Amino acid sequence: MKELSLHVYDLMENSTAAESSLIKLTITDSIVNNKFHFKIEDNGKGMTPEFMARVTDPYTTTRTTRKVGLGLPLIKMNTENCNGGMSLESEVGKGTTLQFWFQHNHWDRPPMGDLAGTIVMLVSQHEDIHFVIKYVTDQDEFVFDTDEVKEALGGMSMNDLSIIRYLKEMIAENLKAIGANE
Repeated sequence: MKELSLHVYDLMENSTAAESSLIKLTITDSIVNNKFHFKIEDNGKGMTPEFMARVTDPYTTTRTTRKVGLGLPLIKMNTENCNGGMSLESEVGKGTTLQFWFQHNHWDRPPMGDLAGTIVMLVSQHEDIHFVIKYVTDQDEFVFDTDEVKEALGGMSMNDLSIIRYLKEMIAENLKAIGANE
């Protein structure tokens, strides 16, 4: 994947497949500390220690439609190529926490891509899941909470095209205002 937002989408889809009702994404974008850090937490089914030991093998997947899962192996490879790393914690019945990070100024670090579009695509496809996205920069932070958005929409679907457009613009403007990496 050529953009980090695509990695985020793929990895957060793993959380939706794990029957999570709450998914949190925290991104710390620090030029001062030269670190680009991502943390995805969910309250889904979790993984057994045996499955976790094999999870970065591309031929380990829970999918029944194909026998290959590339999300975690690709992000692990990308982080290691950029003086970063990855950690994974999971407990059956409790959920999973995935963290991955990059050296911010590494020349091989993929660009962020369309994070606003990624977020809106996820939340509009999974309206039954509570998403909390927090983006922290050296300047400030922005939090997008779907429970707050649903309350403000007064029952309108986040899957409505005009709402999707509005949310994407609103998220993009807020990310730009805090100096988020593009």
